Amino acid sequence: MDPVLVILMLGLAIPLLLVIGLPSTPLKLVGKLMTRLIVAVLLLFFVNLFGAQFGLHVPINGFTALISVALGIPGILSLTAIHLWVI
Repeated sequence: MDPVLVILMLGLAIPLLLVIGLPSTPLKLVGKLMTRLIVAVLLLFFVNLFGAQFGLHVPINGFTALISVALGIPGILSLTAIHLWVI
């Protein structure tokens, strides 16, 4: 896209959102989900970092990130247990 067009669209969107108001509920939900996703991926990274000494490697992909976001720390522990049990 042309940079002038992008700046023009942003210049029109900002005053429009200020007048109408921005719906805050969906943004709060997206913010919470993104925060949980970042924490889950960091925890998976640290599991891989410290588990490398013991031959443990849980891949960081969409499925494992989704499980760890939905279940939290018990999800990460279950992923590591499944990895140890299967392999």
